[in-house]
Amino acid sequence: MSKYNQIYTDLLASITTERLERGARLPSETELMDSYQASRGTVRKAIELLQERGFAQKVHGKGTFVLSTNPIEFQLGGIVSFQETYPRLGNDVSTEVVEFDQIPLEGALLEHIQAEAGSLITRIKRVRRIDGKRVILDINHFVSDVIPGLSRDIAEQSIYAFIEQTLQLQIAYAQRTIEAVPRSKDDQLLLDLDGQSHVIVVSNQTFLQDGRQFEYTESRHTLDKFYFSDVARR
Repeated sequence: MSKYNQIYTDLLASITTERLERGARLPSETELMDSYQASRGTVRKAIELLQERGFAQKVHGKGTFVLSTNPIEFQLGGIVSFQETYPRLGNDVSTEVVEFDQIPLEGALLEHIQAEAGSLITRIKRVRRIDGKRVILDINHFVSDVIPGLSRDIAEQSIYAFIEQTLQLQIAYAQRTIEAVPRSKDDQLLLDLDGQSHVIVVSNQTFLQDGRQFEYTESRHTLDKFYFSDVARR
């Protein structure tokens, strides 16, 4: 096992067994260098891996702190609805529709949705709870002419199931971006941020098999509950 993997594995074991509890400060880089007789670069690589997988967060000038003992993996490789992830998220999950409205396509949305200006857009805001905590805010925009018949009841279940099974439309692909952004007023109001200053936003422009865009969504995640993974091939 490489030295950085050894450091990562040991720290991970301390976190998952809760010897280091949520909010606890990890040993400093200097302390880890001394303990493992490792270079600063090796130590930083181990710490960065903990951060990438959602177990820790570095706070400038203060150190690195435990975020979560059991973050949820968010897989980037496919187009999967929240409902379809239920089996691996456990039983204590729920969806609350906090806004359901129709708005004209205008302003900043024109940059994200390929439809005629002024077209009707169904905007839906949904809060996802896992283990009692509000950890995802989904802000969905559906082109109403392409996806007719949406309702609050459907939004509380699976919109993708409605699209594929009721409307008999085939979802083909999505263009996706991921970024960390400062928390918004909606984030502060609707998510349990526990003092976090930023959220991770996964934005999707999603298209049907015939090439029409039907959706633009911002899925806003708290930092402490998720890590993001993908499979890369050469």
